[in-house]
Amino acid sequence: MRHPHVIWRPDRAWSTRILCAGLLVVAGVLGSGSAPAAELRALPAGQLPQDVRLGPLRDLDGYFPFASPVADGAPRDAWDTRAAQLRRQMLVSLGLWPLPSRTPLEAVIHGRVELGDYTVDKVYFQSMPNFFVTGNLYRPVGKSGPLPGVLCPHGHWPNGRFYDCGRDAVRRQIVHGAERFEEGGRNPLQARCMQLARMGCVVFHWDMIGYADSQQIPSEIIHGFSTQRPDMNRAEGWGLFSPQAEAWLQSAMGLQTWNAMRALDFLTSLPDIDPQRIAVTGASGGGTQTFILAALDPRVQVAFPAVMVSTAMQGGCTCENACGLRIGTGNIEFAALFAPKPLGMTGANDWTKEMATRGYPELQRHFAALGAADRVGLFPLLHFDHNYNYVSRAAMYSWFNQHLHLGWEEPVVEEEYHRLAAEELTVWDDQHPRPAGGPEFERQLLAWWHADTVASLQALRPRDGESLQKYQEIVGGGVRSILRPDEIAADTLQWQLVSHEENAGYARILGLLTRPLTAREKIGFAPAADLHAAQEQLPVLLLRPRSWHGRACLVVTPGGKQALLQDQGQPSPAVQRLLDAGVAVCGVDLLYQGEFLEPGQTYDRTRSVPNPREAAAYTLGYNPALFAQRVHDLVTVVTFLRRGAYQIEDVDLLAYSGAGHWAAAARAQLGASIGRLALDTAGFRFAQVTDIRHPDFLPGGARYDDLPGMLAVAAPAPVLVAGEQPALPEPMTAAYAAAGTPDAAQVCAATGEEFVAAAVNWLTSQ
Repeated sequence: MRHPHVIWRPDRAWSTRILCAGLLVVAGVLGSGSAPAAELRALPAGQLPQDVRLGPLRDLDGYFPFASPVADGAPRDAWDTRAAQLRRQMLVSLGLWPLPSRTPLEAVIHGRVELGDYTVDKVYFQSMPNFFVTGNLYRPVGKSGPLPGVLCPHGHWPNGRFYDCGRDAVRRQIVHGAERFEEGGRNPLQARCMQLARMGCVVFHWDMIGYADSQQIPSEIIHGFSTQRPDMNRAEGWGLFSPQAEAWLQSAMGLQTWNAMRALDFLTSLPDIDPQRIAVTGASGGGTQTFILAALDPRVQVAFPAVMVSTAMQGGCTCENACGLRIGTGNIEFAALFAPKPLGMTGANDWTKEMATRGYPELQRHFAALGAADRVGLFPLLHFDHNYNYVSRAAMYSWFNQHLHLGWEEPVVEEEYHRLAAEELTVWDDQHPRPAGGPEFERQLLAWWHADTVASLQALRPRDGESLQKYQEIVGGGVRSILRPDEIAADTLQWQLVSHEENAGYARILGLLTRPLTAREKIGFAPAADLHAAQEQLPVLLLRPRSWHGRACLVVTPGGKQALLQDQGQPSPAVQRLLDAGVAVCGVDLLYQGEFLEPGQTYDRTRSVPNPREAAAYTLGYNPALFAQRVHDLVTVVTFLRRGAYQIEDVDLLAYSGAGHWAAAARAQLGASIGRLALDTAGFRFAQVTDIRHPDFLPGGARYDDLPGMLAVAAPAPVLVAGEQPALPEPMTAAYAAAGTPDAAQVCAATGEEFVAAAVNWLTSQ
């Protein structure tokens, strides 16, 4: 039901004084009734805000369309800006911003098998210290370099590289036209490696973690994780999928993507490889690895993700999901990042079956706008179920033949080959023993990754203006990405006045601040959802002193706007002091505060999508964390005050204990748009949150110097910090010293009401 009050959208060019007069005029029409202090509401009792965030969550089975800005007439740099932002979002979500240290591969190649016109070697190397990537290297015989190199991730075929569908299954496929040969068709993964080698390519086929020879972390963890493990949820020595791992953005998908990058390092290190002819192809989960690697690593020149790219299901495995990865985006846009380089795809009778009408036309327009209309192709083979069968492989062979300039006679026809069994492919033997694995190894691997991240951030600590700029680019970029980086358009904000009451010395103004969702923010909702009027809506309280000096202070509390008032409705002592100083005071109910709750309701455990597996990425890979949503609400209100109805140049933030961490993150987002910030952090650290359903759980929150990093990236903006006694954290002192303004960041020893009083003194003395 729509609230029957006037929606007021004054022209942005009006002066602050005229806007205040406008408020009084509208209030004269609506009246000036007083709401009881015990229940100060902008909405009728029992009615919640009309906010889409209270509705169903998005999940991997939503609808993920793509709209190319260049295809819609925007200049090329509009896409370049979006592409850079998206790549950063991907790298951050995967724990690869900045990239881990490229430690020595120490590759071992052994056990060559001669198979006539091609050979197969056994390979293993270390992507991180003591963490081994295992696979086979296929080489053509009688070809001189430089040769094209092809990476082949395998996807979720049983046993991966050792897959064998068996005699009965392959015979059925032959009858249905999916395969040609009984022997070779039993392992379609080997088949494509063999044929590409015969065509003159050097092919590396490696194991996903938990498959075939890669058993240091088993498949039931990487791909089958279902329940949080108490023994892996601890302050030190944590494991994958734990709150600590998510706080540092350590994920199965991140490890798998890093393995793919290191596989490319290995392939390009071979002396006979042509670095200008590098391709990658895989199907299903291997298709996900294909378009992710192609989007992130510029060395890939040709890509062919099979039966994976679509506007529908985005990848069901834990190895295909990471917190933050698909918020506001999806697999079609990831694939679009590869333009204008050649991108081929197949569809099947699976989630890709609508690709020809949903997703591919948009990619065609996108590639055409970038001058590469002939470099995108879709082969919709809908008479087959999910596959990488002979017919699909034939499409890939032709695509690679054309774009890798192989010179093979068309059509390329795959021939029979000698299928190698698992015992002929395995890299481990008596001379090359299997490395240690298991839970303790998992802890050690994540400990190394964590230590490497900490070391890289310490190396970034600012020492001067130039290094501060680099710190703000890397750390600030990471922080903004894990929050919500899209800038809020002030001209879309709608202010709905509910009541205006004149009191002695001040006016009490109550209203609803509404922001329609952008097209990108609607991505991921089910296609049947009616999102035409999707919006966010915030109940806002504004106290404006009669002698207003044009400044405003947004007061942030754990309980919302009601905390600005005492029991009888008069301003609290701290708020009254701000009003007496001529400062307007604003309060807001953030998501799941105040009017977002039913009477008597509390909100101490966040929602999750209806997926029985307790991996945070199934929810937070598609929906912002509640912490990020609340920070976003603060950004919305500040934008409204500064560039919306009020045009206030000086907007300060005062955050009470229990709300300081939200304000710190808002400052990281807004920078100088917040004038002065006074906050009590209460010593909060994201690394200390031990529940993925906690309201303050934020994937990536600990990675970038935790809460101090959020405050450090805003240097030299003035800040008063309580809760960090006896001194400011080192990232802050380094950043403010590098900015040449060490006194702009001050520490306050007071807590509770004493801090609030000291903060008001500091704010009003400026």
